Amino acid sequence: MSAQPRLVLHVVPFSHPCLAVSAALDRLGQEYETVVLETGRQGDEVEKVYGEGRRTVPGLLVDDEPVHGTSTIFARLDELRPDAGLYPAASGDEIREAEAGIAEELQSTARVLVFGAMHFRPESMGTFAGANQLDPAGVDFAIKAMRASWRYLDITAQRVYDTLQALPAQLDTVDALLDSGVLGGEKPTAADFQLGSSLHLLVQIADVRPLVDERPAGKLVSTLFEPGGGNVSAGAFPPGWVPPTRS
Repeated sequence: MSAQPRLVLHVVPFSHPCLAVSAALDRLGQEYETVVLETGRQGDEVEKVYGEGRRTVPGLLVDDEPVHGTSTIFARLDELRPDAGLYPAASGDEIREAEAGIAEELQSTARVLVFGAMHFRPESMGTFAGANQLDPAGVDFAIKAMRASWRYLDITAQRVYDTLQALPAQLDTVDALLDSGVLGGEKPTAADFQLGSSLHLLVQIADVRPLVDERPAGKLVSTLFEPGGGNVSAGAFPPGWVPPTRS
């Protein structure tokens, strides 16, 4: 067996796409170095390493080869470890379709809703960094950070509301993939990691957690990831915004 290449993973804290890749690397037993970039300032550093116009994480260096973007990284990991089952022959096409479709959609949903919720509950930002409570100066910082995040991510109250209304249909799609056997097999696929990491972030929003936990989709969180430390307390979203549970 040939020696493993040197792997260097570039991430920012609390990024669910980065979590998807790191969880897969851990599951596959790959040794890798993690470089944590400063949130909000990572673009220039990423562009230096991965090329012009590439400013987001995750990025993975395979020896000196730059591999940028979640799905591209998983495809490269599949080349390194074809025995890992990231794209099994029986469902590879469905997994790639899920990556380009529901995984991208749910990744955006998780991003919009967690920053949307923290806008209304800025004190909860500390829980994602392991602090149970922020002091007044910390809350001031969190308020400024959420305002900047809304501008950067083009989040509006209308977009948060619309994203919440679209969530049940997205979870229906994940449930259908589980029911068909494309997800949830003995060996986690690339889609398992990508969808599971987005759901992992969503369940750290108390208003959203029941929508995920009541479904088969919630199993992707508990089987692949350790519980997240973040907690945006219930009532973050205005009344009537969160769709009802099915029960």
